[in-house]
Amino acid sequence: MSMQPPKQSDTQPRTQPLARAFRQISGLTGVSRLLGFVRDVTFAAFLGAGPAADAFLVALKLPNMFRRLTAEGAMANAFVPAFTSARQEDGEPAAMALAGEVQTTLIVTLCLVVGLAEIFMPAVILLIAPGFADTPARMEAAIALGRVTFPYLPLISLVAFWAAIANASQRFLAAAAMPLIFNLCLIGGALVIPMATGWLAIERAMPLAVALLGAGVLQLAVMAMLLRRHRIMPAWRVPRFGTAARAMWRQFGVASAGAVVMQVNLIIDLVLASLLTVGAISWLYFADRVAQLPLGIFGIALGTALLPRLSSQFRAGNLDEARASLSEALLFAAFLVIPATVALIAIAPQIVGGLFRYGAFTAADAAAAAAALMAYAIGMPAHILVKILQPAFYATARPGFVLKVSIVAVITNLALSLSLMPVLGHVGLALATSISGMVAAGALLVRLARDGHMGFPAAMAIARICGATLVMLAVLLVASAWLASSHPGLPAAALLAVLVGAGGGAYLVVAFALRAVPQQLLRR
Repeated sequence: MSMQPPKQSDTQPRTQPLARAFRQISGLTGVSRLLGFVRDVTFAAFLGAGPAADAFLVALKLPNMFRRLTAEGAMANAFVPAFTSARQEDGEPAAMALAGEVQTTLIVTLCLVVGLAEIFMPAVILLIAPGFADTPARMEAAIALGRVTFPYLPLISLVAFWAAIANASQRFLAAAAMPLIFNLCLIGGALVIPMATGWLAIERAMPLAVALLGAGVLQLAVMAMLLRRHRIMPAWRVPRFGTAARAMWRQFGVASAGAVVMQVNLIIDLVLASLLTVGAISWLYFADRVAQLPLGIFGIALGTALLPRLSSQFRAGNLDEARASLSEALLFAAFLVIPATVALIAIAPQIVGGLFRYGAFTAADAAAAAAALMAYAIGMPAHILVKILQPAFYATARPGFVLKVSIVAVITNLALSLSLMPVLGHVGLALATSISGMVAAGALLVRLARDGHMGFPAAMAIARICGATLVMLAVLLVASAWLASSHPGLPAAALLAVLVGAGGGAYLVVAFALRAVPQQLLRR
């Protein structure tokens, strides 16, 4: 890949320090994830883990899967490097013209997809949840809910595309704030469920579906206002498919194929879980929601901050700076993810019980979800590593390798799922997902290291983090055993709060004592 220094542009935004960008994104993402737990607690309390919950979760997956293929995933990974290159080489007007053409193409295409999906929704539901065919009421509810949720796709895709423009312009707060609106709207929808239970039967999740559309409209309005304020709102342009646009769409084609393959991983779990006992889809969902907290706050935040940064550094030929950025990101991730992984495995029953065991969500549901959480947690560091390493390949216009790795990961997941499900049930599906993530992370890491693009944090820094984590683990185990014997009637939420406070406090105290805290995270 040619890495000649680009022309300098007066409009080129100044790159933020990685730690500052990470703090901005992860801070708002953390608030959003906490709101997401409030949403899921109300969801679990009012719907439980039965057929109504299964129907809504399938309907919710439809726009979410397509969103990751369009603006949030493949589109962002292809567009941000192209947008950065156009801005560096040809100036701001050329970059915004490219953005205008892309957004027009994106929305027209997605509106056509929504129209077709509305017509063929029964076939779509049967494709991703074939087990619903044996429960007609659940199937009918999923079809009705899917027809309401699917129009969310063009709304959130345009929001995510505008977020990519904001991120490429070093405006990270705007994009990170969007999930707050999503969660607040769905919390409102969940609170309406008790009033709808009497007349919606198995479709009583319909208030959530309607709230989803409301969230999309509000997100679109707020993001448009923020982009106009910063004068980075692209105008709608008739696509001309010039040189820059054609190159971007070629990259998108490969990146989207990789994203499709990775979405197959999710569909495999959904299809196979629908063949298990009623409730398996919900158990996996709630376990995944907990595992997604560190992934969203740490992995996705670091990946989002890295993509525009690495695109600029590789484009300018600054390989040392790119390696330093990756090393810094790995150190941040290690400091936060290693203790999180150990805690999720050590106190999984207490976590699930404290968060979700209310109302219709029974003790048996909590135990099943906790077992799945342990399996998901095993692979969490690998999935976060994938989020950190993938931007290096997109920044250097190598989405093809990501595609190959994704194919191998899906084959691994499918083979392991079919092997483990008969023995471990829904836990086998979660474990297969974790192992496939390890395969993907290992392949990306080896390739970057072989190409000389990989930077690694100091071994002593990782050793200090592991030492602090071991102390945290000892505190969690001792505190859990003591509370169980001396305070058996302690409410689940209070038990979880005590464990999180004790374990987290112990980790931070020891980490500061061992100088394991990355200094960049402490700087303003």
